[in-house]
Amino acid sequence: MSLDALDWIIVGVFFVVLISIGIWASRNAGKSYNDFFLSGRNMPWWLLGISMVATTFSCDTPNLVTDIVRQNGVAGNWLWWAFLLTGMLTVFVYAKLWNRSKVLTDLEFYEIRYSGKTAAFLRGFRAIYLGAFFNVMVIASVSIALIKISGVMLGWPPAQTLIIAAVIVVFYSALGGLKSILYTDFFQFSLAMAGAIGAAIILVNSETGDLATLFAHPAVQPKLDLIPSISNTDLFVSILVIPLAVQWWSVWYPGAEPGGGGYIAQRMLSAKNEKNAISATLLFNFFHYALRPWPWIIVGLLSLIVFPDLESLQAAFPDMDAQYVQHDLAYPAMLRKLPHGFLGLVVASLIAAFMSTTASQLNWGSSYIVNDFYVRFLKPDATQRQQVIAGRITTVVLMFFAVLLALMLQNALQAFHILLQIGAGTGLIYILRWFWWRINAFTELTGMLVSFAVAIGFLIAQRFWGYNPGETFKILAGVGITTAAWLTVTFLTPAADKTVLRSFYQLIRPGGPGWKKVVDEAAQEGITLVKEKDLKWDVPTGLIGMLWGTLFVYSTLFAIGSFLYDKLLNALILSLVALAALWLLKGIWSKLRLD
Repeated sequence: MSLDALDWIIVGVFFVVLISIGIWASRNAGKSYNDFFLSGRNMPWWLLGISMVATTFSCDTPNLVTDIVRQNGVAGNWLWWAFLLTGMLTVFVYAKLWNRSKVLTDLEFYEIRYSGKTAAFLRGFRAIYLGAFFNVMVIASVSIALIKISGVMLGWPPAQTLIIAAVIVVFYSALGGLKSILYTDFFQFSLAMAGAIGAAIILVNSETGDLATLFAHPAVQPKLDLIPSISNTDLFVSILVIPLAVQWWSVWYPGAEPGGGGYIAQRMLSAKNEKNAISATLLFNFFHYALRPWPWIIVGLLSLIVFPDLESLQAAFPDMDAQYVQHDLAYPAMLRKLPHGFLGLVVASLIAAFMSTTASQLNWGSSYIVNDFYVRFLKPDATQRQQVIAGRITTVVLMFFAVLLALMLQNALQAFHILLQIGAGTGLIYILRWFWWRINAFTELTGMLVSFAVAIGFLIAQRFWGYNPGETFKILAGVGITTAAWLTVTFLTPAADKTVLRSFYQLIRPGGPGWKKVVDEAAQEGITLVKEKDLKWDVPTGLIGMLWGTLFVYSTLFAIGSFLYDKLLNALILSLVALAALWLLKGIWSKLRLD
């Protein structure tokens, strides 16, 4: 089935609305760097929270979930569900610290926390490493899904798809900056969720008649467990134990950075105040983990009936390049069965999901390259207008290279594992650097370079010698080697200058035993770093908030699943647990120290 006139009208209306919002929101975007990249630092929590979740909801996300469900069942989603722990740690410990820093980008953090030429080099290097290389990698992985969706729905070749999409997304993201992206994200997320939920309902009704019949099918039953069976030791360890015990705190991954970072930090820095920063990040984690997954899971399970293996997918799409016929193709393949009209809405919603993520990545990446490389090292006297122009040029260049890389990758899960491996072992650095004075710029450089080298080493070993020990071993090896390297370098290199450490402590007021040496030495010199009222260390309170927040979201997620599985008693119990956790969370909220 291809799109008919009604479908194209709906897609056309979507683009008109999208571009109109972008133009409306762009009225003041070109005035200054602060307006273009941080929307004036006056955004409300609800808009920022929805923008965060819209950015992580790209057209590759349902493809990735479908890929996971088809290969490892519903429980396979623990690969990313485990990152909720990271998200809640950011909500209750780090969100207010980021907002308190008042930096323009999270890379500017390096020169308020570390000292000397090494700190400056680290800032510039990560501007290119994250803003260009890593950012291009993320956009490329998102683009793979768009290639498959357009190939299935429209019959377009990859190059045509990416060129058209790139021109549109670059236009409105370069035009209006972050403010334009925030408002278009709200529209796009609403449309994308409506499309995902509606598609799941229509496809269940047309393929199996009801959920009970779906779940009773022999191809689906083995995939329904919410927790992987311990009898399958390898699967149990790789998709549950490792993510919950190691991955969430040790791996840097876009949108789930330990301690916050990237476009999540960008939105926290755009908030009106600390309370709005925390509220936005909490809303994001609730939507991201509790509300979004089930429509995609349902369609993924349905696809096991319609397309039980890769051969059936290849037979259904004989003209598609074989490199793209992977399990993640099953999601757009199922969408072809939607009726006209709604098919157009779903195609528009998937395009919306692609654009929201890509626009945010482009704005975030260009903010790094402009603020932390161009202005910092090449043209310190750049005017506000010149900075905005540089940001717009960078946006175009990043998209160009992302399109080239996208044509080389095959599926969403492949890109997911590559990104995990590149960040393995660095996460603990980003957690500790706020609360332990001894972390320095050499620590971060070592972690970044060693984790990247380990990841490249595994890719080379697999490519040329066929050595692939499995994702669990690679993650553990990456975490172990990288952590040992950066800890060793930390103790062999000098700490940041004491004046920088004291300035950082006064600005951020992190508190805790990790700064005792710095505070005591200052006191011996007659210097008081913080006022008496700010001495209370509230990280333990934040960790309790993290616990209740995690319990609330997981309980909600599995209550929805139990309801769909028709396990009403389980759904009731989990709902009560979620309500209790929410009540406890409300009590903790009032105890957090906020400015």
